Amino acid sequence: MIEEIEKIPNSNIMRDDLNFKYYVSGTWKKSSSGKMVSILNPYNNEVVGKVQACSIEEANEVITVANENRECWEEITQRERAEVLMKAASIMKEWALSLGFIMMREIGKPLKSAVSEITRTAEYFEATAEAGLQQEGEAIFGDSFKGFSRDKMSMTYRVPLGVILCIGPFNYPFNLTGSKIAPALMAGNTVVVKPPTQGAITPLFFGLILEKAGVPPGVFNIITGRGAEIGDYLVQHPLVSMVSFTGSSETGKHIASVAGMKPLLFELGGKDAAIVLDDANLELTADAIVSGAFSYSGQRCTAVKRVIPMPGIADKLIALVKEKTLKLSIGDPEKNSTIGPLINSKQCEYVQGLINDAVGKGATLLCGNKREGNIMWPTLLDNVTTDMRIAWEEPFGPVLPFIRVKSAEEAIQISNESEYGLQGMIFTENVDLAFNIAQELEVGTIQINGKSERGPDHFPFLGTKSSGLGTQGIKYSIDAMSRPKVIVLNLSERGKLVKQCKYD
Repeated sequence: MIEEIEKIPNSNIMRDDLNFKYYVSGTWKKSSSGKMVSILNPYNNEVVGKVQACSIEEANEVITVANENRECWEEITQRERAEVLMKAASIMKEWALSLGFIMMREIGKPLKSAVSEITRTAEYFEATAEAGLQQEGEAIFGDSFKGFSRDKMSMTYRVPLGVILCIGPFNYPFNLTGSKIAPALMAGNTVVVKPPTQGAITPLFFGLILEKAGVPPGVFNIITGRGAEIGDYLVQHPLVSMVSFTGSSETGKHIASVAGMKPLLFELGGKDAAIVLDDANLELTADAIVSGAFSYSGQRCTAVKRVIPMPGIADKLIALVKEKTLKLSIGDPEKNSTIGPLINSKQCEYVQGLINDAVGKGATLLCGNKREGNIMWPTLLDNVTTDMRIAWEEPFGPVLPFIRVKSAEEAIQISNESEYGLQGMIFTENVDLAFNIAQELEVGTIQINGKSERGPDHFPFLGTKSSGLGTQGIKYSIDAMSRPKVIVLNLSERGKLVKQCKYD
C-alpha cells in the first residue's frame, strides 16, 4: 500500500512509514501517549497501517483549537467557502484511484466501489458549494399578526453553530465523513473529525486535501483513537456545538444520553423491508433485492434486510433471487468481488449466530451458510418467522430472510413492528396501491419499485425510531448545521408617512 500513498503529494508529512499522525491546527502530530491502533486488512489480516491512540488531553486540544478558529472561518464570504470546497473536490478526483486502493485495503470494499466512493464524495463537495450559495434570508413585516403594524420588521439570516464534531462509520469512511464535513464548513463552522477505529486511515487524507484547498489552520482537525477511550469526552465537551454521527443505533443512543443540550444529527441502523405484491415485475424486483442485500456484503445501513412477499409470487420470486445470488462473485476485493470480507471476525460470529438461530427454529436454508476467514457466503433463508432473531435484528452481513405473509396488511404490520424505521420498499405495478401502503409504513423513506439506498445526495435522508435523528441531504444538512438569527427593527416614525386611500 505504501506505493499508493506515495503517489499522493506531501503524504510523507502525515506519517512515518505506515504510522499515521493526527491533525490539529494545520500540523501532523504524534500522540504523547505513545500508543497506536493497528488497522488490519479484513481480507487477509495484514497490518495496513497504525493510527495514533490519542489521549483525552489531545482531544481537548483539537476541540479548543477548533473553537479558537471559529471567527476566521465564519467571517469569510460564502463565495470563498464554496471555492475551497470546489478545490477540495478537484483534488479528490485527482487522488481517487490511490485513495480507493487504500480504502479497499483497510475495510475490504471492492476496489471499484472504493474508488467510486471517493468520486461521489467529490461530487458531494461540489453540490454542497452550489447549494450553500443559494442560502437566503428573509424580511417580514409585523402587520400580518393582529396588534402589530408595518412599523415592526424582522430580518432573518443563518449563522453557524460553532464546532461540529463529525463521527463517521467504517463502511463508508470517506463519503459519510465527507458528507458531514462539507455542509459543516459551508455553513461556516469549524470541524473536528473522529474517524472510525477501523477505517481511520482514508479519512485522514481530508487533512491534506482541505489544507491544499485553502482551509486555514485550526478550522479543520482530525483526532484518532478508540471511541471507548475518548468518545464520551468528545461528545460531552462544552465547546462542541453539534454531534453528527453515523453508526449503530446502540452507539447513537449512548451518544444521545451523554451529549447534553446540543443538536444531534444521526444516521443509525435499519431493518429495511421489501414488500413484494402479486403484480410486481419479478425480474426487476429480484435484481433490486440481490443488489440491495449483498452490495458490499450487506454492510450498509440501507441494505435490503428482509423480504416480505405475497403468496401468489413468493415461490417464483425466491427461486429467482436464489438463482441470481448464486452467480455473485466471492473473494478478493481487489478483483472487485461482490462478496468480500466482513469488517472483522466478531461481526462474522454475530451474523453466524443469527443464521444458526433461524435454522434451529425451522427456517429453510436455500444457499450460503459458509465461511472462510472473514468472508461469509451470501445466505438466503426461507420460511422465516417472527420468533427468529433474523426477523428483527440488523445483521450487517450477507444474509437475507424471506418472511412469507398472506396479505399486504400483515406485511405492513411486520414492517412497522421493527424498532427501526430507516427505509421501506414496495414492488408493484399498482402505483395507487403503492402510495396507500407507503402512507402506512413507519419509515423515513419508501422506495417504490427500487432498492433502499441513500442517494441521490440532494434528496432528504432520514430515519424514524431507532434509525436516526434529524434530516440529512445537502440542503438539509447545511440547514441543520446552522441556525436562524433574527434582528427586529422597530420603525417608530413610519406611521406618519401612511396616506389616506381614496375611492371613486
